[in-house]
Amino acid sequence: MKRICIQNALIVNEGQTFKGSIVIEGQVIKEVLTNGASPAEPCQETIDADGCYLLPGVIDAHVHFRDPGLTHKADITSESRAAAAGGVTSVMDMPNTNPQTTTLSALNAKFDLYAQKSAVNYSCYFGATNTNYPELAALDKHRVCGVKLFMGSSTGNMLVDRREALLNIFGSTDLVIAAHCEDQAIIKQNTDKYRQENDGAEDLPIQYHPLIRSAEACYESTRQAVELARQANARLHVLHISTAKELELFEHMPLAEKRITAEACVSHLIFSDKDYAQAGTRIKCNPAIKTEEDRDTLRQAVCTDGIDTIATDHAPHLLSEKEGGALKAVSGMPSIQFSLISMLELVHQGVLPIEKVVEKMCHAPATIYQIHQRGYIRPGYQADLVLVSPDREWKVTADSLLSKCAWSPFEGRTFHWQVEKTFVNGYLLYTNGQIDDNYRGQELRFR
Repeated sequence: MKRICIQNALIVNEGQTFKGSIVIEGQVIKEVLTNGASPAEPCQETIDADGCYLLPGVIDAHVHFRDPGLTHKADITSESRAAAAGGVTSVMDMPNTNPQTTTLSALNAKFDLYAQKSAVNYSCYFGATNTNYPELAALDKHRVCGVKLFMGSSTGNMLVDRREALLNIFGSTDLVIAAHCEDQAIIKQNTDKYRQENDGAEDLPIQYHPLIRSAEACYESTRQAVELARQANARLHVLHISTAKELELFEHMPLAEKRITAEACVSHLIFSDKDYAQAGTRIKCNPAIKTEEDRDTLRQAVCTDGIDTIATDHAPHLLSEKEGGALKAVSGMPSIQFSLISMLELVHQGVLPIEKVVEKMCHAPATIYQIHQRGYIRPGYQADLVLVSPDREWKVTADSLLSKCAWSPFEGRTFHWQVEKTFVNGYLLYTNGQIDDNYRGQELRFR
């Protein structure tokens, strides 16, 4: 079995940064060496990582790869390649595809697609509806990452807006319930109000987006989800928190003791409403990007553990679908290729410590979802690793984009970190700007 030694790296793991080496044997981490220790047995390959940081591979628990049925925007092949280039070694895909992943047959078909096409490791959510809660009991808890619950706007019939249905969902499963929380009634009231103020306009400037999908709409829906989860003692993970006020709803305690957790997305940690003037609908997403104060409070919450995980909500659309304003342009953006380096840019700026980036993007998803032997640099764990170099100033250009939609809200941005190598299950999938298209990732397993 081939042994690889990554030596002289600055290893970031479990709250510490230290100089050391990692030995990979086959698919797993065999040794974690410190104080200049040598491998117990000879290695066939040695990688000198002096000056680089070695991190666990990023686990992105919130992606939309658009496959099946929406592959004019993106597909599993293209987006998993973008993930690998960004240091993301595992993804969990959302159910609002075509067909929607709201039946067991659709779920199994989607797993089959991932096995055929994904360069990185993967799992899939099962989508809740107002009527399909009886199927939750049949889900394989070792295979399915969680149940996606849209408590706000959604595609097709996936908006769950009946109190009885919500009670049934929260009471029917011990899987993680990953909830999109925006109150649809408040959004409609705001839409009607601002259209009336603008003479019944069919569309509104993009600056109205955070006013329509307001802080109040987010807070009220998140409050209801937290209340339901506490009542049922359910495992709730509230996705893409976008406001400071929502943070009041979450308790501060060790992550292993939490049944209710909070996610922030890269978009809400990087952008604010001031960026609409330049970026326009390219940064239109649901929930909306809000004020600088909200953004800065979310950043602080990452450091103080009010926010438990960082993900992307990677949601590619064609640029033609982003035309229009607050009402007509579609919501969502591609971001997975630049998620890790965006957070490392905040390290460069002194906003976040690198140990917190690793905790929120690698360790915490593994803990919350109870992923088997991933998310940490430990002997016996799968060798999902990313090697990154600091002080490598470079600019995102169009020819560097790997998402099928061929645009990025980060295009033109300058970064000071770069992903050098990505290992998936011990396999060197990405190096020197190239991806090995012959490799396929593994299906994640859950304890």
